[in-house]
Amino acid sequence: MSVRPRLLPWPGLAGQRCYLVSDADSEGYLSKLADEMEAVQLQMGTELIGHARLMLSDRKADVRELRYLTNRLIEALQDALRIAESRGGRIPMPDEAESDGSAQADEGAR
Repeated sequence: MSVRPRLLPWPGLAGQRCYLVSDADSEGYLSKLADEMEAVQLQMGTELIGHARLMLSDRKADVRELRYLTNRLIEALQDALRIAESRGGRIPMPDEAESDGSAQADEGAR
């Protein structure tokens, strides 16, 4: 079993990337906390998109409001990209699936 580090959805103290190495098969406290944080970040991004649509349809929105909105949208996009990278990094590669027996189980089911 190859353990790959999981990119966590929050930065370190100096803004650097944080990783979790765990053999608990995503059942540990930090893994669950990261899953919950990702869900919150994605939900906040979804809500922000709705807010952006309303604000952009308002002709009275001023430059400061639009700049603030743009900065929040950038943050939400950064969160979503980090989540996608983290989840993509946890998808087993085809040769890993073969080594753990799941490819053999698929062949036996045919």
